Amino acid sequence: MGELTGRTVLVTGAGRGIGRAEALYLAAGGANVVVNDPGVQIDGGGGDAGIAAAVVDEIRTRGGRAVADTGSVTDWAAARRMVELAVAEFGDLHAVVNNAAIEINKGLERLTEAEFDDVVAVKLKGTFAVSRWAAAYWRDRRDEGVRTDRAIVNTASGSGLLNPLPTQTNYAAANAAVAAVTTVHALELRRLGVRVNCVSPSMVRTRLTSSVPGMRQAPPDAEPDLQDPRRVAPLVAYLVSEACPLTGQVLSVRGGAIAVNQGWARGAEVNKDGNLWTIPELAAELTALPLDDPFERLTAALDGALGVQGRDRLEAMINAELDGR
Repeated sequence: MGELTGRTVLVTGAGRGIGRAEALYLAAGGANVVVNDPGVQIDGGGGDAGIAAAVVDEIRTRGGRAVADTGSVTDWAAARRMVELAVAEFGDLHAVVNNAAIEINKGLERLTEAEFDDVVAVKLKGTFAVSRWAAAYWRDRRDEGVRTDRAIVNTASGSGLLNPLPTQTNYAAANAAVAAVTTVHALELRRLGVRVNCVSPSMVRTRLTSSVPGMRQAPPDAEPDLQDPRRVAPLVAYLVSEACPLTGQVLSVRGGAIAVNQGWARGAEVNKDGNLWTIPELAAELTALPLDDPFERLTAALDGALGVQGRDRLEAMINAELDGR
């Protein structure tokens, strides 16, 4: 490896799970890595500076270059300091990987305002804040005459794009929004030579997915682990590499499969010229269209991971989770 030699990459939420796997892979490819992670719990509480430091130590032990940052992506000033740290430590910043996320899973009628705001703040505002300060730095460099490839890689999830997971109003909404701003930022930042893409991991084993139906323990070493967080890292490394031409793409990752997402594609329609629709007309016409059942989409996305009685088991698990049992 060595495809990323000389590139400096800031990875948020890099202390555990997918972010840690990405940071290690990027460093192995020659990148200088800013490992950002405040070391909070799954719901965002607490904090442990040792989490980011441990990943930095691991990278340095393997001969790589890294520095730790423990700021919160939800803090406007802290987001700016992450970018400044990368430049101060390594002389430049070439790419940002927005990976930070927390989860608070509850049914809609039990979810509090603060629990909604906290999850959206980390995933959506955090993506915006870090990207904004990176873009401001890159604009200044462009104005100084520096022309080089830059990249942002956002992180969404199957929840919000493909898998309609109950109890994830906050998480699904934030991830769908991240996919949307990816396209906006790709269009805005191309004038600065900045490419913006999004990865959307699904069925990857992390702290946040431990309760997802169908999530399995790691298999023996001799068997391929399709739910290993490292499955996401090569794609992210490619997207931040100088040789990558892609921008404005949302790419789903599941096991060894990488798929291009097409967003909310327009489907079948009914049409009436002239007079307004009547309610009876709509009742007849709309119900005749091919309409997806979200529960069927969810069971299909899990690929039968719950067994022969998977549908009934899944419904029971969802109801128990929604009711807080």
